[in-house]
Amino acid sequence: MQDPRLTKLADVLVNYSVKVKKGDLVAIAAEPLAMPLTLAVTRAVLKAGGNPFWLPRSEEMTEALLAYGSAEQIGFCSPVLVDMVQRIDCQIGFWCQLNTRFMSRVDPAKAAMLQQARRPWFKTFMDRSASGSLRWVGTAYPTNASAQDAEMSLTEYEDFVFRAGLLHLGNPAAEWAKIKDRQQQVCDYLNTKKSVRFAAPAGDGHDGTDLTVSVDGSTWINCCGDSNFPDGEVFAGPKGVDGRVNYTFPVVYNGREVEGVRLVFRGGRVVEASAKKGEDFLHKMLDQDAGARVLGEIAIGTNYNIKQFSKNTLFDEKIGGTFHAAVGAGYPESGSTNESGLHWDMVCDLRKGGTITADGEAFHRDGKFLRAGWPGES
Repeated sequence: MQDPRLTKLADVLVNYSVKVKKGDLVAIAAEPLAMPLTLAVTRAVLKAGGNPFWLPRSEEMTEALLAYGSAEQIGFCSPVLVDMVQRIDCQIGFWCQLNTRFMSRVDPAKAAMLQQARRPWFKTFMDRSASGSLRWVGTAYPTNASAQDAEMSLTEYEDFVFRAGLLHLGNPAAEWAKIKDRQQQVCDYLNTKKSVRFAAPAGDGHDGTDLTVSVDGSTWINCCGDSNFPDGEVFAGPKGVDGRVNYTFPVVYNGREVEGVRLVFRGGRVVEASAKKGEDFLHKMLDQDAGARVLGEIAIGTNYNIKQFSKNTLFDEKIGGTFHAAVGAGYPESGSTNESGLHWDMVCDLRKGGTITADGEAFHRDGKFLRAGWPGES
């Protein structure tokens, strides 16, 4: 028997997130393991009048490419995929990991090469998304591998995932519409500001965070379940950044865990980078192209239903009371013009003494917004 929460999730993804219309060509990108959700989404797309097709993903095939492929083969971008992203109307993707560390022993230079091969596809995807001609959403399909990373049983992790998306409530789409309204107040406020400063106290052997981001001319985007699901953030494309940030949580990228990341920005670029674990990998990712050391995104997490770290960026970057910043490619609709094969989100906790100010005015302290009617504990 299919978990009824998958049917509810499929309905939200198809009818709320990407709003499938009659005749839409809809790619469903997923590992075979996620077939129960792929089938549920296929049914929902068909009921909405769209034309679904399954785009298989495979960790094993990626591993084979990296193990046996030449530099030319690893750096090859399939014209079939580029053509596909130019033609589809919607993409619904699932992150469904059989082994979260399957790339952990891959040469970082090869991993960077693989990232660079995606650039033509990724740029088309980003440009079409910014123009509104491509609607997309990504979500997590619970697996034992992800549950182990989060130090939960599969049943506990399923509950964590589905509650983060409000699927335990009677009408999740209506609840996300309410969240959209609350987050829009934050966006409207920040869209009048020129500079945002993020500060967190020193501790655990680091000198704290003090990061000033220019957002003059940027556009703050309201993320309310229409691109990521679950969602809960507001973000902008930085125009410049100076200062230092000590990221609270480890990050897992391409199967590598990097811990204790400290970045120093001057003139909009990373000029110093260190980590307690995985520093060599961090440097290789930052050195893969000219845009990798530029900040492409600055964001504030607003999902107060997500309270714990899980080593899954989809959830960790949304934790209410945190901010995250991504080095590498930015989203054109947010005002970013930075291009890179890298987009790496890293999260900083503000719930113990952190402050966010905009043009000198504090609006967020100790992980909470200071204005009534803005996102918060429900």
